[in-house]
Amino acid sequence: RLRFQRRLLSWYRRHRRDLPWRRTRDPYRVLVSEIMLQQTQVDRVVPKYREFLDRYPTLEDLARAPTAEVKKTWYPLGYNVRPVHLQGIARETLARYDGRIPDDPGLLRSLKGIGRYTAGAILSFAYGKDAPLLDTNVRRVLGRVFIGPDGKRLKGDKPLWVLAEALIPKGKAYDFNQALMDFGATWCTARKPRCLLCPMRSFCLSYPLDGTR
Repeated sequence: RLRFQRRLLSWYRRHRRDLPWRRTRDPYRVLVSEIMLQQTQVDRVVPKYREFLDRYPTLEDLARAPTAEVKKTWYPLGYNVRPVHLQGIARETLARYDGRIPDDPGLLRSLKGIGRYTAGAILSFAYGKDAPLLDTNVRRVLGRVFIGPDGKRLKGDKPLWVLAEALIPKGKAYDFNQALMDFGATWCTARKPRCLLCPMRSFCLSYPLDGTR
């Protein structure tokens, strides 16, 4: 576990992506980025993230805007229920939590549009809490390194959620979770992972994968 933590964080210091939502700890801006990133590629999100926040710089601005206008601003990201959920979160936060996005996992997940992953992202990226997250990239990395080829036979995500939480170095969830996602997105990719240069290859249970480079 310690080897994985150290090597991942060392890799992240050298290879991390410069993304606009990594320059803020504001819960509202983190929320916007995470809702946008659901099932949407990073390069499509970056310009829309900036445009959306120029139009709605605060949670209050979003809550009070006409829904039709919000949906138009969201275009063409797709999955158009997302801006509706996002504005609903803003309005409910104003009504129930005095405009402060909750830092409690249960309260966060009670907001329509926020699942376990998004709650973990807000808790770790905005509030600095040691909360796990599990997206497609993180599933792939943890499954390959710690479970191996049999990982595809797992029934449900519970074992991976437990593993993701156990791996977080105390007080370092922000960098660790960002590193996991970057590593899966750019290095331990679904196709042609960079196994031959991978810092985890000495203990990865899936090394080497067919078709690696």
